[in-house]
Amino acid sequence: MLASDAEISIFTRLYLFSLIFKHFQNMGFVSEFKEFISKGNVLDLAVGVIIGGAFGKIVTSLTDDILMPVLTLMTGGLDFKEWYLALDGNTYNSLKAAQDAKAATINYGLFLNAVITFLLMAFAIFWIVKLANRFKKPQEVVVTEPGPTKDQALLIEIRDALRSRA
Repeated sequence: MLASDAEISIFTRLYLFSLIFKHFQNMGFVSEFKEFISKGNVLDLAVGVIIGGAFGKIVTSLTDDILMPVLTLMTGGLDFKEWYLALDGNTYNSLKAAQDAKAATINYGLFLNAVITFLLMAFAIFWIVKLANRFKKPQEVVVTEPGPTKDQALLIEIRDALRSRA
């Protein structure tokens, strides 16, 4: 019984993957990668990215659900999300209608929303960092005088040699 092309392909792929993995393992790639991952900075970065993603959702909700409706009310009912330019020259009742008609659009209102979200997130992060720095203990600065340069060391050696002759 002959194997089908799909079965051969799967077994071939598995075999090639095992060869590649063994090659990287022999090169120390796996151990080097384990060492890289186990460093504290990488783990701190991973935690920061996860928390940042969750924080981004909060700021996006603040922008879309709280600030934009207030801004829409203040501007007399203008909704930034509906600000767009249809590139086909036609006029549509809404962005959704333009997209349903498969018209190419420049959605500058959505871009404006993204810029406002970014500015709010940057402002919030600025205040979080500022608050965190208040609770951080100031580090003691230890000032050490730099040693003499090579030229200075050579001159000191010559001076000491001349003193010992006299």
